[in-house]
Amino acid sequence: MPELPEVETVRRSLARHVVGKAIAAVVVRDRRLREIVAPRRLKRIAIGRRIVAVRRRAKYLLVDLEAGASLLLHLGMSGRLRLAPKGERRRTHDHVIFGLDDGRELLFNDPRRFGRVVALEAGDEPTHPLLRALGVEPLGGDLDPRRLWAVSQRRRRPLKTFLLDSHFIVGIGNIYACEALARARLSPFRPVGSLSLGEWRTLARAIRATLTRAVADGGTTLKDFFDPDGNTGYFATRLAVYGRAGAACGRCGGPIRRLVQAGRATFFCPHCQRR
Repeated sequence: MPELPEVETVRRSLARHVVGKAIAAVVVRDRRLREIVAPRRLKRIAIGRRIVAVRRRAKYLLVDLEAGASLLLHLGMSGRLRLAPKGERRRTHDHVIFGLDDGRELLFNDPRRFGRVVALEAGDEPTHPLLRALGVEPLGGDLDPRRLWAVSQRRRRPLKTFLLDSHFIVGIGNIYACEALARARLSPFRPVGSLSLGEWRTLARAIRATLTRAVADGGTTLKDFFDPDGNTGYFATRLAVYGRAGAACGRCGGPIRRLVQAGRATFFCPHCQRR
């Protein structure tokens, strides 16, 4: 599933192409995504309105339109946004198509149908079920170590599962949680409440550094991630632990281990990330 760096890469690529363009038409070829698409609402809110910005909140894209409306797009497991000339042959899983006033089309393609295309009226965003309970963004000044230390006190859950909980921090995802913990030399299995304020400062720096580098590299392409320009990410060449079970740790030379934690694969160095 695309994580924060991949979604941020898509946002930047998409913004270059669509900001300032108006939506001239909407075609819903198949409503059956993770959340059923509402064609009438989508057309009523989108058609005739100019795109004024493309934002990211957690792993959601928000395409801001005139008059305060927005399109909420979630790529899910296999979703992809593609820009194409009008009239180009449509692909099997092109489920929702936005015709732009410059003659191009923005196509939402999703083979597994876990994505979302939702139209928001002005004022809907703060109370929308997908957005209202999200935690802080990990890039920028909102990732405050003192606040994270305070909210993690007396919690016994493992550190890595805390990082993946979007009620506290949004968008990190499994790959980048493993990488940030390896950078910070912290065990993914430690009770989160056992971290000192100093360790939270170290971890906050590691999270920012990992995600910033991944965004600069265009994300991590492990299988089928592409941005709207058709580019793949190459952060995979920098992965220190994720997907490297049995390989030598770049710091100590010991073997990287893989364990399943809360249903997700966790990669770590037992020597550098001692409990």
